[in-house]
Amino acid sequence: MAAGHSLDTKDMASVSVLWTILMSVGLGLFFPVEQELTRIVAAERVEGHGIAGVVRRIAALATVLVALLAVAMGVWGRQVADAFFNGRLDMVAALVVSFAAMAASNVTRGVLAGLGRFGPYGLQLGIDGGLRIGLAVVLALAGVRSPLAFALILAVAPVVSVLATLRPVLQGVDRGPEPRWRTLLSGLGPLVVSTLLSQIVVNAAVVSTKLLAPEDAALTAGLLNAIVLARVPLFVFGSLQASLLSGLSTAAAAGDRTGFTRLLAKTCLVVTTLGVAGGVPATILGPWLIRVLFGAQDVLGRVDFLWMSVGTLSYMLAMVLGQALMVIHRHRLQLLCWAFATLVLIGTTLLPGAVATRVCLAYTLGSLAAVVSMAVAVRLAFPRTSRTEGGEASRPTLVDSA
Repeated sequence: MAAGHSLDTKDMASVSVLWTILMSVGLGLFFPVEQELTRIVAAERVEGHGIAGVVRRIAALATVLVALLAVAMGVWGRQVADAFFNGRLDMVAALVVSFAAMAASNVTRGVLAGLGRFGPYGLQLGIDGGLRIGLAVVLALAGVRSPLAFALILAVAPVVSVLATLRPVLQGVDRGPEPRWRTLLSGLGPLVVSTLLSQIVVNAAVVSTKLLAPEDAALTAGLLNAIVLARVPLFVFGSLQASLLSGLSTAAAAGDRTGFTRLLAKTCLVVTTLGVAGGVPATILGPWLIRVLFGAQDVLGRVDFLWMSVGTLSYMLAMVLGQALMVIHRHRLQLLCWAFATLVLIGTTLLPGAVATRVCLAYTLGSLAAVVSMAVAVRLAFPRTSRTEGGEASRPTLVDSA
């Protein structure tokens, strides 16, 4: 919002693309680290084991990923700058620093969520989000017109939030064995690819517009503003994901099939309510709000906001079902579902028609493809009722089914 009023259209488009790349590639690589760490730590707690070895290995893996991204930006930085940031290499450097900050926040959040310490977890989210808003407002009031200054907020805010909540993280890391790399990577590898594909589905609109209509900076910036509004329910859902994954992991490790099913159904209901509550006002007021709040041009209509709102609801449901598949060790099924969704997204984007309509519809249909295929996958992968010799029904535990 503040950047939209402070920067010209060209610079705002650069910030929009940087944010989108960070949310796509960064979350695609580092959010799986948080998820897998949450799952393993929660399971180790049930077994009464320490987690220091797990945390060390996951932190080392996150560091390697950041290093690889830095090397890639060093090699192809000029091409990235020319394609997305109007030739500014300092924006590429800001992107690398933001990747590192995101990695640190996801590792610490994984520890906190796995330990069930949702107070510090929520505090970290609150500090991060509050600083992003506050620093942007301060820059706007100070008359700053540099896109680099606004881009660096994406690095400063998570670093401060990590430092503010580091103590409870370190207090919970007690001595424990290191898992085998093969065991760790067998689940994390497919999960990283799945999350990268899911981030392509949810964030492709801005980058697709930049590639399909490179001269239309107003549409690129306007789409980011619209996505922020349409995805307000997704930001709220982010705070629920950690507790959901921790709860599902604990139920699975304990063999509590009833608790697992109840939590999954309850979360789907909450997410649906959240999506409708956010989607209706976004559809009705969205075109007006992006002009008033973000200073965007009149480039999108109510139908575009409707597609994005439906896409957001479908995406959240797919994330819930994907976590269920992950907990019962069906990482590859989750990967196949997101691969199918990405193909639907690409196919829709390449259809003829107005760019704005295509990219918004692609988000919706890709997300719908994900949630439908996830629902089928969960149904097929979930433990089935079997019969004993005496004819009585018996249910395998979730661990056995995995």
